[in-house]
Amino acid sequence: MLKNIEAVLFDLDGSLVDSMWVWRDIDIEYLGKFGIPLPEGLQSEIEGMSFTETAEYFKKKFEIPDSIEQMKADWNRMAWDKYTHHVPLKKGAREFVEHCYENGIRLGIATSNSRELVENVIGVLGIKDYFDGIVTGCDVSKGKPAPDVYLEAAKRCGATPEKCLVFEDIVPGILAGKAAGMKVCAVEDEYSHHQNYEKKKLSDYFIRDYDEIMAVL
Repeated sequence: MLKNIEAVLFDLDGSLVDSMWVWRDIDIEYLGKFGIPLPEGLQSEIEGMSFTETAEYFKKKFEIPDSIEQMKADWNRMAWDKYTHHVPLKKGAREFVEHCYENGIRLGIATSNSRELVENVIGVLGIKDYFDGIVTGCDVSKGKPAPDVYLEAAKRCGATPEKCLVFEDIVPGILAGKAAGMKVCAVEDEYSHHQNYEKKKLSDYFIRDYDEIMAVL
C-alpha cells in the first residue's frame, strides 16, 4: 500500500478520528433551537460539503435567520467540548501516523470541517506536529467530491498526486481522492456502514481499522 507513496492524506471525521456522531448530535440540537426536527437523510445530503457550503445549505433549506459566519461560530462552539474531550483517534491510527512520519512519508489532512476544530482535535490528541499540511474545504473553490482539497493538500506536502495515498470514509471523499489522481483507501465507519459496498467498489483498498495495516508493515 505504501510503495512509492510520498504523502498520506487523511480526511478527518470518520477517517482519522471517530467523530461522525458529533455532527448528528449538533444538527439535532442546532435545528431544535429553531423548532425544526432533524430531517431523515440530512447527513447524506451534506456529505463532503465544506463548512461554509454546509452553512449556506442550512440557511437556504431551513431559512435560518443568522448570518453564515454566526452559524459557523455557533457550530464551532457546540463542537468544541466534544472534540476536546470525547473524540478519539480511529483504532491503530496513532501507530500508523507515527510509522509514516518516522519513515519520511509526509502527512496531510484534507477535511470539510473547520480549521479551528481540526487544529484543536489533533493538538489534543498529540499528533499535530506530524502533519505538513492541513487544508479545509473553505480553503479551496469547491468541496468534495471535487478534487480541490486533496490537490491542495498534496501541494502543501510537496508531493505529486500520483504519489499520494488518501484515507476516506465516505463516497464523496473517495470520489474526490480518485478525481485528484490519487490512490484511495476506504475506512470503515459506523455512520457510513451502509455505503460499504460502494466504498469498496470505488476505492483501491478497504480497511476496518489501521491495525490491519500495521499488522503487515
